[in-house]
Amino acid sequence: MMQPADIVAQMRQLIQLIAKHNHAYYVMDQPTITDNEYDQLFHQLKALEADHPDLVQTDTPTNRVGGQALTKFQTVTHKVPMLSLGNVFNQEDLFAFARRIEERLPNQQIQYDVELKLDGLAISLWYEDGKLVRGVTRGDGETGEDITQNVKTIRNLPKHLHHSSQPVPRFLEVRGEVLMPKLGFERLNAANEAKGEKTFANPRNAAAGSLRQLDPSIAASRPLAFYAYGIAQCEPAHGLASMHESLQWLTALGFEIAERQFLCSSIQEVQQRYEQIQQERPQLAVEIDGMVIKVDDLKQQQQLGFLSREPRWATAYKFPAEVAMTTVENIDWQVGRTGTLTPVARLTPVLVGGVTVSNVTLHNIGEIHRLDVRIGDRVSVYRSGDVIPKVEKVWPEFRPENAVEVQLPAQCPVCSSPVVMPEGEALARCSGGLYCAAQRIEAIRHFVSRKAMDIEGLGDRWVESLLHLDLLKDVADIYHLHEHREKLLTIEKMGEKSVQNLIDAIEASKKTTLARFIYALGIRGVGETTARMLANTFQTLDALKQADIEMLKKTPDVGDITAEWIYDFFLAEHNVEVIKRLLAAGIHWDAPIAPTRQPLNGESWVVTGTLSTMGRDEATQRLQALGARVSGSVSSKTKCVVAGEKAGSKLDKAEKLQVRVMNEDEFLAFLAQYNA
Repeated sequence: MMQPADIVAQMRQLIQLIAKHNHAYYVMDQPTITDNEYDQLFHQLKALEADHPDLVQTDTPTNRVGGQALTKFQTVTHKVPMLSLGNVFNQEDLFAFARRIEERLPNQQIQYDVELKLDGLAISLWYEDGKLVRGVTRGDGETGEDITQNVKTIRNLPKHLHHSSQPVPRFLEVRGEVLMPKLGFERLNAANEAKGEKTFANPRNAAAGSLRQLDPSIAASRPLAFYAYGIAQCEPAHGLASMHESLQWLTALGFEIAERQFLCSSIQEVQQRYEQIQQERPQLAVEIDGMVIKVDDLKQQQQLGFLSREPRWATAYKFPAEVAMTTVENIDWQVGRTGTLTPVARLTPVLVGGVTVSNVTLHNIGEIHRLDVRIGDRVSVYRSGDVIPKVEKVWPEFRPENAVEVQLPAQCPVCSSPVVMPEGEALARCSGGLYCAAQRIEAIRHFVSRKAMDIEGLGDRWVESLLHLDLLKDVADIYHLHEHREKLLTIEKMGEKSVQNLIDAIEASKKTTLARFIYALGIRGVGETTARMLANTFQTLDALKQADIEMLKKTPDVGDITAEWIYDFFLAEHNVEVIKRLLAAGIHWDAPIAPTRQPLNGESWVVTGTLSTMGRDEATQRLQALGARVSGSVSSKTKCVVAGEKAGSKLDKAEKLQVRVMNEDEFLAFLAQYNA
C-alpha cells in the first residue's frame, strides 16, 4: 500500500511533467510528447486525485487550462473562460459519458452535435457591430494573448459580418480553431526547403508559430484558415436553441465551420459517425485527431453545467495512435530504485506519430512470454494513451531462424545478487536491497526515515552530495561518516554545526528497537506492522535470519509471498555483510518483550481525515499497541474506520460497505477504556 508521502510525490512528479509539457505545447509551440501521451499523464493525475482527495495539491493543473500567455503580446482577460475538454478513447468510455448525461437529464430526449476535432490553435474573436475588433489566444484559459493584427491576415476569416435576413449582433464573441490545411502546409514546407529555411514538423506547429509572430506580414504570408466551433457571448441574445443551429447561423454570418458536422439522435449513432470519419480522415482537407461530441440542446447544456476545467456536456473522442513496424535488436534489463527488473527492447529506430522511437519497455518477464517476443523479431509499435510507446503485436511469420528467446537473468545486472520472483508474482527483483547500487538512494532514504532509524537531517540533498563524494556505498557507511568530517565540511551549506548535528543524530540512532531495525532494512513486503510481528515472533535477529519459509509463514501478517521475500533477503550474502557492518558500528536494541494477547488482535482498522488531538501516525501507533493491523484502504474485512475532518473517499466507501465508523470523540473514548 502506497504511503501518503509516496502518493504526494507521485502527484508532484505528474504536476511538474504536465507543467513542462503545457509550456512546450501552449507557449513555445514545440510539443515534446503526443496528445495521447499528455492525456495519459493528465488522467493518471486525475485518478490519483479522485482516490486521494485529501492530498490534492493546490497547484494541480486539473483546475486550469493551457499555459501562461506570452509576454511579448498584450494579455487579455477572457470574459468567459476558454475551457478545455475531457477525453474518451474508446466506445466504452463514450457510452459511459452518455450514461452520465442521461443520469443528469432523466426522461429527456438527448441529441448530440458531432464535429471534427481540429488539430490547431484555439482562439477567440470579438466583434462589435459586426466589425472584428480583437483576436485572443486561449492562453491559460483565463487570460490570453492579443493577436488581433495577425488574426486580421487570415483570408477566410470575416472582418465584417453580414447576414442576408437578420441584423448582426451588437457584440459577438466567436470561438474556433486556427490551423493550416494540409495542402497549404505541404506547399509552405516545400517552399521553405527550396529556400534553405526551417520546415515545420506538423500543421499545428506551423499555424501556432505563424500567429505568434510580432510581424503581421509573416502571418499574412502563411496559408492559415479559421474554423468556428461555438459562440461564447452574444448581445442581444441570438435566441437559438441548439449547437447545430448556432453553427449554421455562424455560416450565414460568413464563418467557415469544419467540413463535417453531424446531428445524432443516439450515442450509438455517434459511434458510427466516429468510425466513418476514421475511414475518411486521410481525405479531409485538414488534420484532425478525433471528434468533439456535444449535447446539442443549449438549455440542456446549461442544466449539465461545468466541472472546474471542462464542460459536462461535451467531450473529445480521440483517434487511436499510429502504428509502425520495426525490429527488436536486443533486450536489456534495467534495475529500478526498488530493485524491480524491467526488460527494455532496443529497436531499430522508427517514426511513430511524429516521434522517433528506439526503446520500448516490456514491463516484466510475463509480458515477454505473453507476447512471445524474441531478439530479432519484427514488431508493431504504437503510441496510444500512454506515457511510453508499447509493443502492440509480434509478427512470428517474419521471425528469423536465429531469433533468440529471452530468459530472466539469474543475477542482478548491477550487483550480481540473486534475482528472485516468488510464484504468483509478476515482477522479478534484485534481492540485494542493502547493497545494489541501483537501489542505493531508495535504500538510504528508507533506512534514515523517521519510522525506521530516524536520522534527522539526512535528507535527499545531503544524500546526493554524499553519494557524489563517494562516501555512501550502502547504508552501513552512514555510521562511518564521522571519519570524514573534513570532506563533509566541503559540502555546500554544511557548516561545522550542521556536520556535528548530523553526526550526533547518527550516533543517537544506534539505540533502536528490533522492530525498527527490521523495518529499516527495506525488505520487500515488510512494513511497520509486519516488522513488529516478526520482532515479537522471533525475538532476535539471528533467529529471524535462520528462519525457513514455513516458519516465516506462521508469523501473523506474513503471507506466502512476503515469507519468500524475507527468506531471499537474508539468503543474499551482500545483505548479510551490510547487516554485520551495521551491528559492528554499534547499532543495538533491548530484547523485545514477549507478546501477550491484545484486545484488537487480528482486527483491520483504517484511520483517515484530520484528527485535531493527534496525528494519524500517533493514532496508528496506539491502535497497533492494542494489536490492530492498520491498513491504508477500506474493504469488507475492515473492522472499523476512524474518520477525522475531510475524511473523503475512504469514509464514503466505509458507509457503502456498512463498516463501523468512529468520529474522533468516539475514538478517544474507545482508547480510554484500554488506557491506550
